[in-house]
Amino acid sequence: MDGVSQPDSKSLDPKKFKDPNVTAAGETRARVSLDGLKTLWINTGTLCNLTCANCYIESSPRNDRLAYITTDEMRAYLDEIRDKGLETDEIAFTGGEPFMNPDMMQMLEVTLSRGFRALVLTNAMKPMRHHEAPLKKLKYWFNEKLEIRVSVDHYTQQLHEKERGPGSWQPMLDGLIWLSQNKFNLDIGGRTPWGEDEASMRQGYTTLFAEHDISVDANDPIKLVLFPEMDANQDVPEITDQCWSILDVDPGAMMCASSRMIVKRKGADKPAVIACTLLPYDEQFELGTKLAESSKDVALNHPHCAKFCVLGGGACSQG
Repeated sequence: MDGVSQPDSKSLDPKKFKDPNVTAAGETRARVSLDGLKTLWINTGTLCNLTCANCYIESSPRNDRLAYITTDEMRAYLDEIRDKGLETDEIAFTGGEPFMNPDMMQMLEVTLSRGFRALVLTNAMKPMRHHEAPLKKLKYWFNEKLEIRVSVDHYTQQLHEKERGPGSWQPMLDGLIWLSQNKFNLDIGGRTPWGEDEASMRQGYTTLFAEHDISVDANDPIKLVLFPEMDANQDVPEITDQCWSILDVDPGAMMCASSRMIVKRKGADKPAVIACTLLPYDEQFELGTKLAESSKDVALNHPHCAKFCVLGGGACSQG
């Protein structure tokens, strides 16, 4: 089958990922059904205190393509989960930098007080540190149900700052140490563009965590998540409906089988539900404004579907 050869460094074939139903070779494109909405992602907005070199969502101090979502807007989706009896047990927050959203702490309190687990993706820098006192209160009230994932792109300052910019290492490390000292449910998101094997990377993080007494087990793939790199301009295979059996991959393990994300586009009257956290700007993955409208099958019609999820095995949450 054409769709399972390994990707190389060639530029993406412009004939690929054009038709949601068939591949460039004329084969039936793979689709993923929603098995159950286990994780609802909230994109808090694309504004960020950093401008990273390879941010998939192009977050920066100036990018406001996705506006700040409000507590009331988020609450409407939590109400829908309750009213429809959905099995969602985790609400996850990403950005941008979530702690720049002025409603972030209120959204966390509402989420946790309704019995959901909450996951927050952060760079652990100044925006998070501004909320130390309320975060400690939420930690006291809800303990392990509040999970913080810190982006540490590499275990060395040089390569972390190559991605995130000069001066980004020490503030991140200080925030990470604070979270560990205060015994938050903590995990790490790392990246894999450096040409190192996984064992070497995990050993490097283990050494870093030991040096600073950070309570994270770098050998636990849930506590240290090493994400495959994404480059939408690099050639990758298209995934056909035959690939599941050929690759021995379970479509139920794809992110879009168990999650959706809420975004609010700049100038929009209301938020929208999209199929994937990685594709906030691609309108073909927009599924409506209500969760009830978002249960349709998702065609794997983007390079990220192949590189990150099917071939890379990436997932943004335990759900």
